[in-house]
Amino acid sequence: MRIFFVLLLVYSLFSSCKKESIEPTSKNTSRVRTLTHAVLASGELQRIDSFASQYIVARTVDVWLPDGYSEKKEYNVLYMHDGQNLFDATTTWNNQEWKVDEWASDLMKIDSIKDLIVVGIHNIPKIRFLDYYPEKAFDYLDQKVKDSLLEDSKKQGLDITFDNFKGDEYLKFITEELKPFIDSSYATLPARQHTFIGGASMGGLISMYAMCEYPSIFGGAACISTHWPGMTPTEEKNAISQSIFDYMKANLPAPETHRFYFDYGTETLDAFYPKYLTDLDKIFLDKGYGYTNYMNLEFEGADHSASSWNRRIDIPLTFLFK
Repeated sequence: MRIFFVLLLVYSLFSSCKKESIEPTSKNTSRVRTLTHAVLASGELQRIDSFASQYIVARTVDVWLPDGYSEKKEYNVLYMHDGQNLFDATTTWNNQEWKVDEWASDLMKIDSIKDLIVVGIHNIPKIRFLDYYPEKAFDYLDQKVKDSLLEDSKKQGLDITFDNFKGDEYLKFITEELKPFIDSSYATLPARQHTFIGGASMGGLISMYAMCEYPSIFGGAACISTHWPGMTPTEEKNAISQSIFDYMKANLPAPETHRFYFDYGTETLDAFYPKYLTDLDKIFLDKGYGYTNYMNLEFEGADHSASSWNRRIDIPLTFLFK
């Protein structure tokens, strides 16, 4: 089976091309600053320019606070990947944004959702795919497939091994370093039922993975245009996607205390996703999930872009924070 790593590294285009250090460091000297020139619909955007970690490469973290944010109140928290694309289209690589501040503000104003803040974790383009891959899914691959992946990597001149994947370390960064900082710095509700995670494409995969790996920390996930092929998409289902589903079968958290939102479009890269609908539904239904804690929606004509996601982000926000 031939699977190209190179295309997955190209998927990292969901961010700016700013050069970053690629070595982890536990020395954190960053300070929170307010982005006074951020172009927002509402609220305030604060930034930690280089949040150091002992697990992964230091990266920028943004924190969006709604209008009227007060230390006297308590807020739910949504952790989101590809953080540089969430709020301000004037600073993104393709002049698109998710409009998270618009939707969250509008929904809170009409009491459709609970009060929340949003933590946007910037990606690093060069290693985005390696950070966002559900690492333990490799355990469900046949050894011949693993060997084929490594051989293909060498042929592409990428020299990628399974040790290069950092999905587990990325989640340790969020749960052991970033979340404690957020909970101590802002007026949050730190319990599982108030802590959520979300993203698109590979960000959808790592959000699902976070729920399975840390069910005591995360109570819900928004997995938008989730990249079920895992690597290069193919017309037929392959062993990579099956390994991800097998991992989920073995590790999904209890439906009584967790909620999952999934969706997909039908154009561009999203056109490869509808064939996974039945498999995903079966996994969740077999685990006892139903319409109150599981959604998997199709959006006809929607493509794989922030311009599509910002037209429907209100749906997972309402589903998770109602």
